[in-house]
Amino acid sequence: MSAQQQIKEYITSQPVPKRSDMEELHKFILQVFQGCKLWFDSGKNSEGKIVSNPTIGYGFYTIKYADGKTRDFFQIGMSANTTGISIYIMGIKDKTYLAQTFGKELGNASVTGYCIKFKKLKDINIDVLEAAIRYGAEVTNEN
Repeated sequence: MSAQQQIKEYITSQPVPKRSDMEELHKFILQVFQGCKLWFDSGKNSEGKIVSNPTIGYGFYTIKYADGKTRDFFQIGMSANTTGISIYIMGIKDKTYLAQTFGKELGNASVTGYCIKFKKLKDINIDVLEAAIRYGAEVTNEN
């Protein structure tokens, strides 16, 4: 099954309020990242055990591990969680930057080193989210 089909099924499987927000965010991120690579991570490990929430990925980023190994990954991720939606911005080395730069203006959201978590799309400032996503794209392209 293609990533696009998996993404469509994942979003459709969400309860209605969250589904609408995820559909809108998906379209929004695709506009910000026109022509980007799409990913779908089911959240299951190689043994089929659930290890994380399923995640929609956008863009391309190579993770570099301390042992010298690398792994292809997405730049921006979106997933549903028990209380709302999480946006992941990969590749930010300064784990305080996201919260310090975007946290106050973002609205009703929890911001950690690389994750922005909020209950509903209307709770946040979409322009600030776009700025954070664009920053994430620039940072991962530099690495």
